[in-house]
Amino acid sequence: MAKIVNSWNEWSRLRRVIVGRADGTMIQAPEPAVVRDFPEDGFPAGTYGPMPQDMVDAANEQMENFAAILESHGVVVDRPEVRDWSEEIATPDWKQASQFGVMPPRDVLLTVGPEILEATMSQRARWFEYLAYRPLLQAYFREDPDFRWESAPKPRLTDASYHAGPEFWHEFESLDEEEAIARFTMNRRWNLTEEEPLFDAADVGRFGKDLFVYHSSVTNAAGISWLTRHFPDHRVHVARFRESHPIHLDATFVPLRPGLALSNRKRVPLEEDMVKLFEINDWEIVPCAEPALDEPPPLCYCSVWLSMNTLLLDEKTIFVEEQEKAQQQQLYDLGFEVIPVPFWAVGPFGGGLHCATADVYREGDMEDYFPKQIPGY
Repeated sequence: MAKIVNSWNEWSRLRRVIVGRADGTMIQAPEPAVVRDFPEDGFPAGTYGPMPQDMVDAANEQMENFAAILESHGVVVDRPEVRDWSEEIATPDWKQASQFGVMPPRDVLLTVGPEILEATMSQRARWFEYLAYRPLLQAYFREDPDFRWESAPKPRLTDASYHAGPEFWHEFESLDEEEAIARFTMNRRWNLTEEEPLFDAADVGRFGKDLFVYHSSVTNAAGISWLTRHFPDHRVHVARFRESHPIHLDATFVPLRPGLALSNRKRVPLEEDMVKLFEINDWEIVPCAEPALDEPPPLCYCSVWLSMNTLLLDEKTIFVEEQEKAQQQQLYDLGFEVIPVPFWAVGPFGGGLHCATADVYREGDMEDYFPKQIPGY
């Protein structure tokens, strides 16, 4: 029987990966966790529906191309199941008028060594998203005797899990960035309460024995505590940055290879011990290049900082979005072979190259890249 699942970090040689799909992606119906508002593009707050088909087709074309590029570099590419994301869903606690989609597997699946962990997800629209990956996980389980298939406790996501509903987001939108940072980020208080553990897998940065977890608008302190208990052989560190609406670490702070990390030039780290931990272990943190675009594309809730949302093939080779010339040049100057990939049509479906993938197998074992530790962090 084959060993299929193994990935301890973000940079070792990639051998197998899941690439998502744009099919059926929805502009989500309003819920306590999120309210989409795209009035200039036909979806003002309170409305929802499928993404325009021409955008779906363009995104799928770029994702198919990326999958082909990965395969040409010796990577096995798996794809999730196509499902109807327009269906209303319900639990005993709530009903939700639509779901979301399956473009960003990185949000849902966290691979740590021989384990793939299904994240909780804090949006009701994404509660059943794991089902699209179940056929793949079942196949891995049958074929790999060492594969550990885990699922975090499914949250109830009652109103008690949120400080408020849509009114929270109306208040948030009324503030400028500095006001929002002062009110929410500096107080570690976004819309999630600590009623139950909540986290997205994309808020976890994997550095071998050390895991850095972003305390964000989709990952609460209870979620970080649960991850700390779930991975007792790892050191789990809290990461926070000066950002008004923090979501997902991979457009904020990413490792490139042992001893080198890329940090968002706008989002300053708030955890002094985190910066010190990198310094005492001789890691260099470099600010990313300026993004190519001033504004995200239509119907996109992600930021222009998808420019740094890259995928490493190995310690010397990196995939970067085709338009991001400055980011490509910076990485080239840092010693990488840069492979440009057209991918901006995918942004409105949930992210960039890293978001659109979930590691299944990278070569290597768990290593300790931070032998010097800071007590209490």
